[in-house]
Formats: sequence, C-alpha cells, structure tokens
Amino acid sequence: MPMVTAFKLVVFERYAVFEGRAGRAEYWWFFLANFLIGLVIQVLAGVSDALVILSLIYSLALLIPGLAVAVRRLHDTNKSGWWILIALVPLVGIIVLIVFLATDGDPGANQYGNPDPGLPAAV
Repeated sequence: MPMVTAFKLVVFERYAVFEGRAGRAEYWWFFLANFLIGLVIQVLAGVSDALVILSLIYSLALLIPGLAVAVRRLHDTNKSGWWILIALVPLVGIIVLIVFLATDGDPGANQYGNPDPGLPAAV
C-alpha cells in the first residue's frame, strides 16, 4: 500500500472509524506520511510565525484519524482499543504500545469479527 493511498484512506475514507481492523501497512504508511507532513509544517512554522496556526490546525485535524487508525491496528492484533491508553504510563507505556502496533495481526477473523486486512478480499 503506497503512502499516499494509506493517508487518503485513513483521513478521507475512515476519518473517525474506530471499528474494524487496520493492517500494519495501513497504519505505518499513514504514520510516516503524517510525520513527514507534520515535519514540513513545523519547519515552515519555524520560519514564519504566521504558519504556527496552520501547524495547530493540522495537528488537531489529524488527532481523530490518528487515534482511530491506532485503535483499528490494536484490533488487528486482537487487543482492545483501550490499550492505547498504555502510552500514558511514563517511559514503558509508549514502548509497549509501539510493540503492540508493530506486531503482526491475527490471521483470519478475530473477536472483532473482520477478516484479516492484510489479505485480499474473497471473490
């Protein structure tokens, strides 16, 4: 899944969809695209104070889709979306969350009832 496709899928098609599953490619391509766009906006905001507002708007606009894709990614590993809150534990929490997000998803259906997003759909 190309980076632009993953970004458009998460932001425009599944903006606030917390149900279902997201494969590793969908999550990590979105993460990379979001990081790069945010980095460019931060550099531009450092050059011009007028772009600080753009940086804030971008961050707020992508807060919900970022949380939604992370929850769907946790669902793919057969974990509740509430595990995202482990990132609030100092030092260890974010490491545990990264491990959960990087772990391969369950093959086939899991308790969230959706097929494996990494496999092509049945014809």
